[in-house]
Amino acid sequence: MDSLAAIVEPLLEWYGRNARSLPWREEPAPYRVWVSEIMLQQTRVEAVKPYFARFLTELPDVPALASAPEQQLMKLWEGLGYYSRARNLQKAARVMVEQYGGTLPADYDALLKLPGIGPYTAGAVASIAYGIPVPAVDGNVLRVVMRLTAGWEDIADPAVKRAVERRMAAILPKDRPGDFNQAMMELGATVCAPGGEPKCLVCPLNALCEGYRQGIARELPVKAKKKARRIEERTVFLLVCDGELAIRKRADSGLLAGLWELPSVEGKLNPEGAAETLLEWGAAGVDPGDAGGETYLLPRGMAYDRLLGRFDGAPGGVHLGRAGDVAAGIRPAVGVPRVLRGVYEVNIVYAFLFKQRRGVNSPLPLTPLLFLYIIE
Repeated sequence: MDSLAAIVEPLLEWYGRNARSLPWREEPAPYRVWVSEIMLQQTRVEAVKPYFARFLTELPDVPALASAPEQQLMKLWEGLGYYSRARNLQKAARVMVEQYGGTLPADYDALLKLPGIGPYTAGAVASIAYGIPVPAVDGNVLRVVMRLTAGWEDIADPAVKRAVERRMAAILPKDRPGDFNQAMMELGATVCAPGGEPKCLVCPLNALCEGYRQGIARELPVKAKKKARRIEERTVFLLVCDGELAIRKRADSGLLAGLWELPSVEGKLNPEGAAETLLEWGAAGVDPGDAGGETYLLPRGMAYDRLLGRFDGAPGGVHLGRAGDVAAGIRPAVGVPRVLRGVYEVNIVYAFLFKQRRGVNSPLPLTPLLFLYIIE
C-alpha cells in the first residue's frame, strides 16, 4: 500500500471543517465547475469570484456560451488574461452542443478530448461534478505531495506529474473523489502554501509529513525556473478627436488575439517618425513642428481609465469610443487586454500634442492628435 494512503482520513476530516465557501462549491453543477476551473488557472480565487458571477449571469449554460458573440465573451473575460482560455471555452461549448446535447460529458476521456481541457481540468470536473474517481493534480497538489514525501524531483517535469497522478489515483477514496481532490487543493492553497514558510504547525498532515520531519518543507518543491520575460520597445499612439479615442482590433491569431488596443508600432519613434506613421495611416496635415513638447510621467500600475483621465485637459477632453462617456472611472465596451487596462510594466516617457491643419480633409478623425512614447 502507498504510504500516502494514511493522509486520506485526516485530510477529509480537516476539509469538512475548514473548506472555504466558494460559489462553484455551493452548487457544483458540471458547467459551473468547468468554468470556475478554467478561470482559476493562473488566477487567484478572490480575483475570480466577481468574474465568475458576471460570466454565469450573462452566459448561464453551455448553449448560451456556444452562441455568445466574440466581443461579449472577450469583454466578460477582460482582465483575467490568457485569453485563449475563453476561446477554448467557447470551442468546447460548441462541441458539447453538437455532440453531447449541450451538456458536459460525464466521462473523463470524453472531457479530455474537448478544446482547452487537460488532465487536471478533466479530473476536476469528472470527480467534483460527476463523482468519477479520477485524480486532479495541479500545482497545489504537486507541492503538497513533494513536501509530504520529501521529494526533490522537478515538478515542472511532466514525468514527475504523471507519477504523482498515479499515486493519487491509487489512494483516491471511491466514495468521495471530488472532496478528496478539493481537499488536496485547499490544503495547498491555504496551509501548505507556496512562497514563505508553510503553516506546518497547523497542518492536519504534519505527523505524516517527511518534509516537516526533516525540516526541509520550506525548500520544497523543486521547480525549474521559467525563461526570462521578453521586453519589447514600442511607440503607442493616443489619438483623440472631438472627444473620441482611436482604438484598433488585434489580429485573430497570436498574442491577445481579437482584443482591442491603442494603435502602436515597433520601436521607439522620434517625433518625425511618429508624424510619418500618422501620415501613412491617413492623418493628413500632421506636422512634428506643431509638437507642444508637453511631458507626462505616469507611474507604473496606473489603471487604463485613469491614464486616459489624465488627458481630460486636452482639447475636447478624452473619451472612450462614440458612447461619449468620460474615460475616468469607466472601461470601453469592447474587450481590451490587461496591458491596456492596467498599464503595468509600462513607462510613458513623453507625449507630443499635434494639431491637424485646418481645411485639410482626413479619412481618420484624428484632431487634435496626441501620441505617447511607451516602452513595454
